[in-house]
Amino acid sequence: MKLAILGGGGFRVPYVYQALLRDQGEPRIDEVWLQDSDAGRLEGMAAVLATLAEGAPDAPKVHTSTGLDQALEGADFVFAAIRVGGLAGRVCDERVALDLDVLGQETTGPGGLAYGLRTIPVMLDIARRVKALAPDAYVINFTNPAGMITEAMRDVLGDRVMGICDTPSGLGTRVAAALGLDPGRLQLDYVGLNHLGWMRRILHDGVDIMPALLADDAVLGSLEEGVVFGTEWLRDLGAIPNEYLYYYYFNREAVRATLDAPQTRGEYLARQQAAFYERIAGASGGAALEMWRETVASRSASYMAEVKGASAGDELEDHSGVDPVDQGYAGVALSVMNAISRNERAQMILNVGNGSTVAALPGDAVVEVPVMVDANGVHPLSLAQPDLHQTGLMQQVKAVERLIISAARNGSRADAAKAFALHPLVDSAAVGRRLLDGYIDRIPEVAAVFAKEPTT
Repeated sequence: MKLAILGGGGFRVPYVYQALLRDQGEPRIDEVWLQDSDAGRLEGMAAVLATLAEGAPDAPKVHTSTGLDQALEGADFVFAAIRVGGLAGRVCDERVALDLDVLGQETTGPGGLAYGLRTIPVMLDIARRVKALAPDAYVINFTNPAGMITEAMRDVLGDRVMGICDTPSGLGTRVAAALGLDPGRLQLDYVGLNHLGWMRRILHDGVDIMPALLADDAVLGSLEEGVVFGTEWLRDLGAIPNEYLYYYYFNREAVRATLDAPQTRGEYLARQQAAFYERIAGASGGAALEMWRETVASRSASYMAEVKGASAGDELEDHSGVDPVDQGYAGVALSVMNAISRNERAQMILNVGNGSTVAALPGDAVVEVPVMVDANGVHPLSLAQPDLHQTGLMQQVKAVERLIISAARNGSRADAAKAFALHPLVDSAAVGRRLLDGYIDRIPEVAAVFAKEPTT
């Protein structure tokens, strides 16, 4: 089977390839195409993968291409993990907002809206090429903001596109490790949108262990969510929120911490990434692999440092993650492919079409919920409806997302202005319009959205 990875020069690619190397089932991926607009990054990642494949005679064969069609043609699965505007765009996402004393973050708040505006047109073009060149392929979307992008792509690909985020499933894995339980025996009751959801129950052999978890100071405080939110707030909620909800529940603190930091996360990553690709150019495969490992270890250890009492880029000694190959993005993606291609039924949490799953949201909206995946595709599982607080926040953010999708498709500045004004983390219609103007002025790919002829 053929796998096309769009954004094939990115840092997640070796994790995906390692997951493929560990997979010994049949049928399996035997051909991987890395596609990226940057030939130098492709060359560097290909060198890393070649080293990983040493000693594995049945390793998937790796090809590289700067052209989209060659990578897509005849693919069985497509991973999409691109960054329109690069890290320079991410830095602008952060700084335009912070200059107005509003949260600057790449997926949450106004930065996420700017990211979505410039990314949706590109991803819609990709969806059309997938439909033309690989009509039977399933698209596994890693591109942020994942829920918004997946919803836009569904207009072209329907149920053949799904979004992945490893945060919800990673929480289940970390809870199991903290309690000494088998994660395979857990059932996670989760509801929300991407980067905006709540783990409400954690069933172990049918018994909800959430009450015991919330009552255990040591275990609860050892989880990343306990560090981020504090155990008292988790007990008040009676649930464990996705860590990105910190930006909603502690918005003033998050904005202050980001403003006070010497650099934003985007600025840190831009410097780190530039240094990495400069060092990797011309390096041997073994040296390239070691440099990649050092770089991703630093990235992971400094993840969300600014909400854990540190500055962006600071490495945290007590960082508690999950194995990125088995339980992270790569592991979830491999489970999706195996479930579809081999009918190895698997439960996971994905971004999928709502249908009737969350009654308070439109049927064609994308939600992040538990699903069953098998050879017939993805099937959302029935769940208890979200409470009033959760429903209200989901509805408001979903309304904003849909306005951004409309603006990106139709070039409607009015829809975009309305979206920025209505976002819960923007407390003024005047500020919302200034945000939009700032992104148009600073990011050419955003300006281009409103320079095109409106479409229907």
